[in-house]
Amino acid sequence: MKYRSRSDIIGLILEAANGGATKTKIMYKSYLSFAQMRDYLGMLTEQGLVEYEELGHRFKTTAKGLRVLQIQNQINEEFDAIDDDRKRRIAVELH
Repeated sequence: MKYRSRSDIIGLILEAANGGATKTKIMYKSYLSFAQMRDYLGMLTEQGLVEYEELGHRFKTTAKGLRVLQIQNQINEEFDAIDDDRKRRIAVELH
C-alpha cells in the first residue's frame, strides 16, 4: 500500500463511520491496526468529528465531520484536476 497522509486516513475513517460503524468495520475499511484506529478515533472524538453511540457500540460521523469530509473531497478533486491537466500537457509535449 502506498503512503497515506494523516488527512487521507482521517477521510477514510470519516467515510467508514458515516451512518455508524463498529471499531472493527472502521479498522478494516481504513486499513489500520487496532492501535492506530484507537488513536485516531480518540482524536476525532475529541475534535467532535465522530461520536460514540453507546447503543449499538458504534461510531458515527457528526455533521462537523461530514463538512470536513466534504471539504477534503473538494480539495482532492481540485488536485486531481490539476494533475490531469499536467498529464495532458506532458502528453502533448511528447507528441
